[in-house]
Amino acid sequence: MIPSANTTKDKLRKVSTATIATCLFKRGLKHQFIQDVKPLKLNKPTMVGEAYTLRYIPAREDLNPIEVFKDPKHLQRVAVEECPKGAIMVIDSRKDARAASAGSILATRLMVRGAAGIVTDGGFRDSAEIAELALPSYHNRPSAPTNLTLHQAISINEPIGCGDVAVFPGDMLVGDDDGVMVIPAHIADEVADECLQMTLFEEFVMEKVKDGQSIIGLYPLIDEKMSKEFELWKNTKLDRH
Repeated sequence: MIPSANTTKDKLRKVSTATIATCLFKRGLKHQFIQDVKPLKLNKPTMVGEAYTLRYIPAREDLNPIEVFKDPKHLQRVAVEECPKGAIMVIDSRKDARAASAGSILATRLMVRGAAGIVTDGGFRDSAEIAELALPSYHNRPSAPTNLTLHQAISINEPIGCGDVAVFPGDMLVGDDDGVMVIPAHIADEVADECLQMTLFEEFVMEKVKDGQSIIGLYPLIDEKMSKEFELWKNTKLDRH
């Protein structure tokens, strides 16, 4: 039976982006980590959700006066109002943080509407306020100028590039203190399952290393005696749950 999306999300909340990166590497996917993007605040709960995308192109001055925000169909505003509950707004800002991708009012609106997070390869204004929201947020660096200075919102929920990663609507994003990984939607379930198993093994390895065990033969696990010990440890661990 294929796990439900909620089950997959619950599993991914228990694993790290580092573990996901290794899992995807095994599948030949080597460039799924969004580059030069970091959390506005550390030690927040792990961010997990489907990608809902917004793409910017370079702003042209005659098309982006401040008055464009009065248009109820302005795509940046529309995206905030249409981002599904549980999804993560991912903004393609062309890795240009000289002007903000969004600010605290829009981020707060996303939070209130139930979004799972917001990510840009540009920057946010009001960054200190956004950092304190109950909304995981990731960017390159703070940026005070309005987005209209450099960015024109041009499309919603289409494939984008964010920090050198191709992001398709519906891809699963996972973010922690290291940054953000993008998992292709069609393998999200199996990646979640494998990463849980990898995390369990890594817990065993960490216990052994702290006890003075050499990593040779243990990590990776090629020592037969240690392999049997892991199976016993794992069964005991699982029986407790």
